[in-house]
Amino acid sequence: MTSTDFAPSVSGPIWSAKIFDGSWRAAGGGTIEVTAPATGEVVATVGAATAEDVDTSVASARIAQRAWAKLGYAERAQVFIKASALLAADPDRIVRWLVPESGSGQGKAQFEVGLLVSELNEAAALTSEPYGELLRSSKPRLSAVRRLPLGVVGVISPFNFPAILALRSVAPALAAGNAVVLKPDPRTPVSGGLALAELLADAGLPEGLLHVLPGGTEVGEALVAHPDVPCISFTGSTPAGRAIGTAAAPLLKKVHLELGGNNALLVLPDADLDAAVSAGAWGSFLHQGQICMTTGRHLVHVSQAAEYAAKLAEKANGIPVGDPVDPANVLGPVIDERQRDRIHSIVTRTVEQGAELAAGGTYDGLFYRPTVLTGVPADSPAFAEEVFGPVAPVVAYETVDEAVDIINSSEYGLSVSILTGNAFAAWELADRIESGAVHINDQTVDDEAVAPFGGTKASGTGGRFGGRASLDTFSDVQWITAQAQIERYPF
Repeated sequence: MTSTDFAPSVSGPIWSAKIFDGSWRAAGGGTIEVTAPATGEVVATVGAATAEDVDTSVASARIAQRAWAKLGYAERAQVFIKASALLAADPDRIVRWLVPESGSGQGKAQFEVGLLVSELNEAAALTSEPYGELLRSSKPRLSAVRRLPLGVVGVISPFNFPAILALRSVAPALAAGNAVVLKPDPRTPVSGGLALAELLADAGLPEGLLHVLPGGTEVGEALVAHPDVPCISFTGSTPAGRAIGTAAAPLLKKVHLELGGNNALLVLPDADLDAAVSAGAWGSFLHQGQICMTTGRHLVHVSQAAEYAAKLAEKANGIPVGDPVDPANVLGPVIDERQRDRIHSIVTRTVEQGAELAAGGTYDGLFYRPTVLTGVPADSPAFAEEVFGPVAPVVAYETVDEAVDIINSSEYGLSVSILTGNAFAAWELADRIESGAVHINDQTVDDEAVAPFGGTKASGTGGRFGGRASLDTFSDVQWITAQAQIERYPF
């Protein structure tokens, strides 16, 4: 397979790349070595962006955005339609990076690519959405509200689902007529940025509209502070989101923060326990628990808690963990040593405070075993904090009212699951739950391109992804009126 140059979707002459041998280079700013967490092997060398590159990219993006916004919706839609077709025909162009770079299991990587295809299709549809509405007016005039592009959208994306958590900002922002400057996590710059840019470039996205700037905090800070970037879309931890919100507030930017979660799975006494255990295991252990929607608290009625925990521990002990290049390994490594040590510290401190270890609690390198904790105190780290690892704390409750109080006691409000034999009763119960999403008879990890997605409380603010909600996030509203004659006034 021959190598090809890659420059159309990044800023000017700063970037060059060879797609197939995994080597990305920058003319300045140094390089980033991308390592596979499973093996420590360097899988790509990526040009490292600087704060100066942000200035260059934004200037280029502003010029490209004006022409893009003037295109008819059908022309913009064709880019996303073609990108979707290219990816559906060759999912390996993203899978081959997700597996080594982010430690994704084969199934998780394929699932993520499926989300990308859906997101691209929805972006194509978004271009033809009605962009305004007629309003009533007390004057004899035409009164309307219409949506206009923001200009340049800054996107800062994380490492865990790097492709979809970048694209679900990038695609709708572009579809709405904006240009984008994307800063992926430096641990996953290929699957979280460069491979996506290559896909869109191959689909015909005009040069200068999407700029990918791999780099660290300096690049993110420059993007947030840039006066010509009126909107920042950030997906990541709540502490980082708070820092971005604080930095952006004096600049009066539009800030979309999609943050952390400590999500509860509520098992009601009438639920099928075996099915509940299956849902709970998937919710807590998928992608090593490194998902904002991961099930962080399993709330089970006191009459069933012991049996549920034993079944969950049995399932955890049977899950293969290892290098995800081998399809037999369902779970791969956590992203790095810092994250592994944080997970283990939370587990250890929770056990010291009285919890019992029913499964896991051990690791080999970056491979952390799926872990089940029982008898978890309400003030312990595993109960109160977002673990971001494959840890399932099981907590017993006596009444539904108590369970609801436990759910709402968290500072987070992202996703909640209710498992029950009476779905309509659970629907009514959802009225009492403070969460951006409630899934009845499913686990907490769920996302669809057509559905509005976002959290409440410390889980996010400033807008939502999905369908028409993306238009709210990535456009401005303009009120416009017109009347046949110039209005006359008393003076």
